[in-house]
Amino acid sequence: MAPSQGSRMLSKDDVNYKLHFRMINEQQVEDITINFFYKPHTITLLTFTVVSIMYFAFTRDDGDSDNNLRVGLLLVGSFFLVISVLAFPNGPFTRPHPVIWRMVFGLSVLYFLFLVFLIFLNWDQVKALLYWLDPNLRYATREADVMEYAVNCHVITWERILSHFDIFAFGHFWGWAMKALLIRNYGLCWSISITWELTELFFMHLLPNFAECWWDQVILDILLCNGGGIWLGMTACRFLEMRTYHWASIKDIHTTTGKLKRAVLQFTPASWMYVRWFDPKSSFQRLAGIYLFMIVWQLTELNTFFLKHIFVFQASHPLSWCRILFIGIITAPTVRQYYAYLTDTQCKRVGTQCWVFGAIAFLEALSCIKFGQDLFSKTQVLYVVLWLLCLAFITFLCLYGMVWYEQNYGKRLKVNDCIYSSRNSSSNSTSSRRRKGGSGKNKTINGTSSKK
Repeated sequence: MAPSQGSRMLSKDDVNYKLHFRMINEQQVEDITINFFYKPHTITLLTFTVVSIMYFAFTRDDGDSDNNLRVGLLLVGSFFLVISVLAFPNGPFTRPHPVIWRMVFGLSVLYFLFLVFLIFLNWDQVKALLYWLDPNLRYATREADVMEYAVNCHVITWERILSHFDIFAFGHFWGWAMKALLIRNYGLCWSISITWELTELFFMHLLPNFAECWWDQVILDILLCNGGGIWLGMTACRFLEMRTYHWASIKDIHTTTGKLKRAVLQFTPASWMYVRWFDPKSSFQRLAGIYLFMIVWQLTELNTFFLKHIFVFQASHPLSWCRILFIGIITAPTVRQYYAYLTDTQCKRVGTQCWVFGAIAFLEALSCIKFGQDLFSKTQVLYVVLWLLCLAFITFLCLYGMVWYEQNYGKRLKVNDCIYSSRNSSSNSTSSRRRKGGSGKNKTINGTSSKK
């Protein structure tokens, strides 16, 4: 049958483009060992969905209209996640299972739609919605209204320093360890860390809780919490980069302990990619992309503080820490997709999760501006301009330092790694021959990763 006039053969560039985009937006699972967990099961899922709707519709008491609304919205969100499992892309990750990342993407779409709905409400409707979610928010107060910041900074005692090491300090430290695992670059991590402290200074006239003593900001925040978290995260990255990943099928593991260990390791990365954000041959577009990355990162952090200040809930409230956890989860595939867009010349567009994350960041900022007009009317434009200029200058210094390091030490490190890898592979082959000759047995790795 002859092809239609509108059809055409895909060129090699089109094939490469589709392949590269699919790698970051619809990653496929390789070497499936248990087929049951990776089959669609669409009829089973449809039957479960219909039966669940029938159960909730005809067995519960619908006399309480408020409870009806809560249950209805909860089930709408739940069944939207079912659609997400069926229709949405896997994203760049497949561990522990693609279904998890489809549901994460579905939650991000739901949050995006909620922000769109929120923007078209007025302030009285927003307050009614918040009080409906949590009636205790009627009596909530801002932390800045009941606490004092940057008071008696000249008084430095051990008791005062130790009082700052609370659950929030641990969250600060652990958060930077996770950020380092996502960014995987000392230069960018330290640049974001320093620029965030400058962000606090430039926006201190709007958010009083940004005011800190110099020793709190420099020693406790930058050096201990930020620096310690960055070191821990980058150490973990280096550890994972130096390992060779060889996953054995759980069917080939005969011991119960080995099967349990393989099941637990399903929640670890299937592989680990070496990240190189910048190199001497990069274009100006890549430089601008990294600058935009830092701007959006700072904007997302600022949204955290403006949201709880404008909508009046404290950092310990579920609305605050649930949002932080949710943003942290969707940041992982977002950074991976954005990195591929910047560094891979065959990737011509960002992934869907990255697009939704960018929309969420700007919609949160737009919500803050709309419902915090009284607060933003006090904005000093000079501070905002200086903040953008400082961010651009520090970004330039960071990238210049990365280029200088690559030019002076990058080639040397690559040569050393190649020599180390060749020596290690030869020693591994020698030891393998000795094991085979001595005992005649081959030991199978139970899905674990072995060091190079």
